[in-house]
Amino acid sequence: MLSQLLMLFGFFALILVSVYWVNRAVLLFDQLIADGQSAWVFLEFTALTLPNVIRLVLPMAAFVAAVYVTNRLSSDSELVVMQATGFSPFRLARPVLYFGAVVGVMMAVLVHLLVPASRATLAERQSEIAADVTARFLVEGSFVHPVSGLTLYIRAITPLGELQDIFLSDGRDPRQKTIYTAERALLVRSEGGPKLVMFDGMAQTLTTASDRLAVTRFANSSYDIGALIGPGRAGRIGPDEMLTASLLFPDPEVVARLKTTPEVLKFAGHERISQMFLPLVAGLIGFSALLMGGFSRFGLWRQIAAASVLLIVVQLLVNAAASAVKQSPGLWPAVYLPEVAGFLLSVIMLALAGRRKRVRPATGLAVPS
Repeated sequence: MLSQLLMLFGFFALILVSVYWVNRAVLLFDQLIADGQSAWVFLEFTALTLPNVIRLVLPMAAFVAAVYVTNRLSSDSELVVMQATGFSPFRLARPVLYFGAVVGVMMAVLVHLLVPASRATLAERQSEIAADVTARFLVEGSFVHPVSGLTLYIRAITPLGELQDIFLSDGRDPRQKTIYTAERALLVRSEGGPKLVMFDGMAQTLTTASDRLAVTRFANSSYDIGALIGPGRAGRIGPDEMLTASLLFPDPEVVARLKTTPEVLKFAGHERISQMFLPLVAGLIGFSALLMGGFSRFGLWRQIAAASVLLIVVQLLVNAAASAVKQSPGLWPAVYLPEVAGFLLSVIMLALAGRRKRVRPATGLAVPS
């Protein structure tokens, strides 16, 4: 039974990963091709998103595998034979328990190692791509309009990358319009994104409400050109990219840099730990719900539907617990309650299945002479 569970789990996981991955790949393809990136960058980004996709589908694949194997064993009367030989529901659930433990180990490797590492690499690559996309708008000798209300002109770009005679008009804010002019400028990278550092220039700001013009001369000034690539394109390191140990025992400097609290980071770490038990709970729910149905020529469709509803309820509890803990991070132990509830629910169904399958001794039968 364990071998069948693992084999079908791999099959269903492959199908579900393919479906999820294709959907993500289509969105990435539109985004990267619009930025003029190559097919190699597209393949790199899709590969980096693969661990997170696998993490999402593992519990569902474990549930589908447990339901499929249990339904097939029941339709072939193998479960009836095993129960007739004295196997209790808890004894029959032992392979499902081992199966859930194996998938839980896979989940642990994903949530604690592969997913944070892939997300950190993806954030770094997004920052590099963002800077490259910004550089594409630096065209000498022509007026460029990267976004509505923003105009950029560069007379010349030296071989060393120095920009000469800069004109930058920023009219995105309807309350004021600013025109920057500078003799030279440099494009530099920073933690907050690419910036344009201008030297020996002037900034003219017109306030539209009062029609007042303010002129500021500067020796050097920096301008955030994140608007050239649009909001949210540059990757930044956050809790999702950190290792679980760093979340459970946060460094005060990291907490200050992320502008959050230690409780929020601890909640993110415990949420990862709780995800390890989701495949085990999903498999046990699928098996125990079908075991209550027994053998039927019409199949176990009602039990399958009931198992699906129970899994949805557990997922709703996961979402509710996450929402509650986000509002009160000190209640982080609540993230384990959905898994505990699902496990207890499986134990109750197994106990009920054992009582229903118990054969009562016949009484009051006449013995033929």
